[in-house]
Amino acid sequence: MFSLNAQYLDRMAAGKVLGENLKAKNWQEVPLILAIPNGGLAVALPLAKMLHADLDLLIVRKLQIPFNPEAGFGALTSLGTVILNQPLVNRIGLQDAEIQQVIYRTKTQIDDRKKVYKGLVGLFSPKSRVVILVDDGLASGYTMLAAIDSVRQLSPKRMIVAVPTASASAISKVREQVDELICPQVDDGVVFAVADAYEKWYDVPDEEVIMLLREYRKAKPKRKG
Repeated sequence: MFSLNAQYLDRMAAGKVLGENLKAKNWQEVPLILAIPNGGLAVALPLAKMLHADLDLLIVRKLQIPFNPEAGFGALTSLGTVILNQPLVNRIGLQDAEIQQVIYRTKTQIDDRKKVYKGLVGLFSPKSRVVILVDDGLASGYTMLAAIDSVRQLSPKRMIVAVPTASASAISKVREQVDELICPQVDDGVVFAVADAYEKWYDVPDEEVIMLLREYRKAKPKRKG
């Protein structure tokens, strides 16, 4: 898929832009980057290289509207956090039983993701660390809100969200939940799609996520102490 009005060539190019925004900070400690797969890992990789950061995954899945699977009414994380877009839930009339069915089905999908990424996820604790949450963009913002809530329960020292593109409505939701928000491109248009920010956009396969994460960890110098 190609976008005529793209801000970035691809996800990795976008990650380098985020890195330029963040590398100038006076880092007193090694940050922990938590990428939301699959697309968030390709953005996070160049950022992690520029900051010499630890890199891990936080699996988050959209809660799909039963009659419109392309759209979501909230999100669920691998740590069990559920965030609902309550105004949307009320507007479309979803009943609690329907919501619970979707949550159960989504949890099963996340469990499958955990098996795919076995041995690669959860190697670093966010406790008392500066955590940077990364995705390839924010549309509604609920996926990131679920990620933020999950990490907050693990007592990080500080939380930063870094995304290449976002809708203005998502920015307004997320900004107040974290210590800092980095987003070079904010779109206040009525219609927003994350893919429009990228000249080259594709669904990142699991194999690419695994390969990139393994290569980064193998190449990253071990810290002393």
